[in-house]
Amino acid sequence: MTLVEFLAPILREGAHLNRVLAILYFAQRYEGSAGMTAEQVRAKLITARVPTARKVNVPDVLGKSGALADIAGEVGKAKLWKLTDQGAARVREVLGLPEADAEIEHDVGTLTQLTVKITDDVVRTYLDEAIRCLQVGALKACVVFTWAGAIRTIQEQLLTKGGAPVTTALQRHDNRARQVRTIDDFALSKETHHLQVAQDLGLIDKGQKTTLDEALDLRNRCGHPSKYQPGVKKVSSFLEDVIGIVFK
Repeated sequence: MTLVEFLAPILREGAHLNRVLAILYFAQRYEGSAGMTAEQVRAKLITARVPTARKVNVPDVLGKSGALADIAGEVGKAKLWKLTDQGAARVREVLGLPEADAEIEHDVGTLTQLTVKITDDVVRTYLDEAIRCLQVGALKACVVFTWAGAIRTIQEQLLTKGGAPVTTALQRHDNRARQVRTIDDFALSKETHHLQVAQDLGLIDKGQKTTLDEALDLRNRCGHPSKYQPGVKKVSSFLEDVIGIVFK
């Protein structure tokens, strides 16, 4: 996740303080920074294309931040600023980040940035639900909702090839499959066949199809009643694969 992606949710509505605190948070959490000068924070704001970044009085913002930021030392005559625990909690609240693992936090940011680019209301709704689930640690539900958005996207892409070619390809793998004219017609056949048709029609290659088969298998394990509970790393890997292939 880049700094631009991390700050995107608050570029339009966040106050200068929220943005400055988010810069410190990103630097400490993802870049291993022990502290930043006001000028370094300003440079990051400019890099992240924050509106009016050059006009922000960063020293004044930090000086009035109260218990949210503290002085970590000095570089020459410049103060080094770091985020306090209260400041970190403020950033997580503003950005809707969980208090759990950095991987979950990263995935929330990635999904949030992805939804900005999605124009299909149905797909965006699925991904919004996935984000909410991830924020509260509902990992199985996150997998299910993310997959729902992904497979619908694949189905929409298949329809651009034309109903007749899709139907012909689908019936090669399921002779009982009905004609496909609209996206609702996909509900009458199996998603594993949709992935095979996507490969047959050149939307994905063999390796991508294999990876998506594995993602579908995880979705099925998460979507059916069982004692199975995926771990954070498993879900993070799932999201990386699905986003990288379907929403590239």
